[in-house]
Amino acid sequence: MDVKQSYYELYGHNELTDYRYGQLMEIIEKAKKERTPELKKQDAEGDDWYLSEKMVGMMLYVDRFSRDLYGFEEKIDYLAELGITYVHFMPLLKTREGNNDGGYAVSDYLEVDQRLGSMRQLEKVVRLLKKKGIRTCIDFVLNHTAKEHVWAEEWRKGNHDYDDMYHVFPDGSMPAEYERTMTEIFPEVAPGNFTYYPDLDQYVMTRFYEFQWDLNYANPQVFNKITEVLLTLANKGIDIFRLDAIPYMWKEPGTSCMNHPKVHTLLRMLYAIIKEVCPSVIFLGEAIVEPHEIVKYFGTSEEKECNVMYNASLMVLLWNSLATRDVRLMERSLSRDYGVPADGVWINYGRCHDDIGWGFENGILRELGFDPEAHKQFMIQFMEGRYPGSFSVGELYEFNPVTRDARNSGTFASMCGLEQALKEKHNYKIEQAVKRILLLNSIIISYTGIPLFYSGDEIGQLNDWSYKNNRKNAGDSRWLHRGSMDWEAAERRYDSGTVQGMIYKGIKKMIGIRKGCPYFRSDVKSEPVDLGNQSVFGFHKENKMMVLANFSEKEQWVDANRFNWFGLPGEMQDLLTGRPIRSYNNQVLLGPYEYLWLV
Repeated sequence: MDVKQSYYELYGHNELTDYRYGQLMEIIEKAKKERTPELKKQDAEGDDWYLSEKMVGMMLYVDRFSRDLYGFEEKIDYLAELGITYVHFMPLLKTREGNNDGGYAVSDYLEVDQRLGSMRQLEKVVRLLKKKGIRTCIDFVLNHTAKEHVWAEEWRKGNHDYDDMYHVFPDGSMPAEYERTMTEIFPEVAPGNFTYYPDLDQYVMTRFYEFQWDLNYANPQVFNKITEVLLTLANKGIDIFRLDAIPYMWKEPGTSCMNHPKVHTLLRMLYAIIKEVCPSVIFLGEAIVEPHEIVKYFGTSEEKECNVMYNASLMVLLWNSLATRDVRLMERSLSRDYGVPADGVWINYGRCHDDIGWGFENGILRELGFDPEAHKQFMIQFMEGRYPGSFSVGELYEFNPVTRDARNSGTFASMCGLEQALKEKHNYKIEQAVKRILLLNSIIISYTGIPLFYSGDEIGQLNDWSYKNNRKNAGDSRWLHRGSMDWEAAERRYDSGTVQGMIYKGIKKMIGIRKGCPYFRSDVKSEPVDLGNQSVFGFHKENKMMVLANFSEKEQWVDANRFNWFGLPGEMQDLLTGRPIRSYNNQVLLGPYEYLWLV
């Protein structure tokens, strides 16, 4: 991509653009000179490392995992033991005091939150991780900063070099013009997209929360400043940048200010600059939008934007299949071709730090005979634990009493039934819950893409109800699944007689098999197969491997003729157990919640 051409297309041909483009070139050249020999050696090894079958990630909050970055040093061996090869540190850059949206209100991009350590300590941790073959990912908030950020402070002081860094208006006419077509991010807790500040006598665009000011990318100074901090952090050894809230970066009146074509221009420019300065660095894009919009953020083979994106669709489809014991929605949704480029990779996960919203393909739901709104209500109630017969235990997030709409919070294990089973001291239910946990992980680990775990899920950590006692967090149910790592429970991971041992051992084994088999590379595609049994999900990997997964607590027979091209009749081997799998009268039997990786 021609960065210069795109820069001038965005910002026009004038003296100011000439000046700002010259500044950008200086920033790029400075970053090139500051790149260390060690990082240049890493760059020379290639930029397709993220396609490897050895890629396995874990996301965590430093304070909840190890208190701080100093304590984290002692936990690196734990991650290496499980087989983790990249760590995603949840927001750890300096943030504002008080409410900071979980760390996404950054007040300084080049400092670490002092409660967690220092930038020097982060650099040390990054080096120690690299020695263990573990890459580092951090959040990079592109859309907004805290209102206390130095750029905002400089503007307040009258430094004209920082004019127009944010969307600021002297009266309410332009905000009203924007509001006519803009969507709202948090209509219940943060309605509207602008805040009036009496002390400034100005309206500021605050799309997320009042304390987060939206950056104005129509000003080339903003692009330059963001590029500068991005390259500075990359030169500290960061391998993966999670680009936060990218669909919202470009705003124009008369549009939804979401998924604007110029957002893609900005991302292509950033990507081209990264590849010039530090080619081993990759972008992980965060875009919680419809599947046909998400794929656009990969860019194209010629003009790339993000290397990796979150597979939110797979996540909600897994929970749907578990709740309904019906895999047809998952099978049909995943069969759709949205045009992901060959080197575009999905992050597969069952749980993250956020709530779960139930966005399904409504057309497919109707084809299957479901009413989309009624089905969403079923999922909301089931995952909260209110639906009759539900095994899940969780809470609602952003409940709207008028529309009854809501999203759900809860840990992986609690939503799989482990919390309910342990409370009842019901051994059979405990066994079923563990099977559900391992079943979902079997898909996350085997389906094309990079598996990502949330810290604590590998030992079946339960909901942390104590968050209600913390005045700062009590109003946000997402803290239910953000509990501190239970290191005492983690010590039981070697005991196969404990739930921690069963879950940890099962996940670790699957990770080990994945890392030793090239069929799990992210450029080997997975294709769902209609098995004629609505409780069993199946997919193949370029005819080299077949995965079967029973989403029911009952035994299920699968007609082997549905995948007879795979080598049947005959004998297959399950990679997970090593045992031979035979068909009986062309039928394959799966036990309750059983999964098979057949070769």
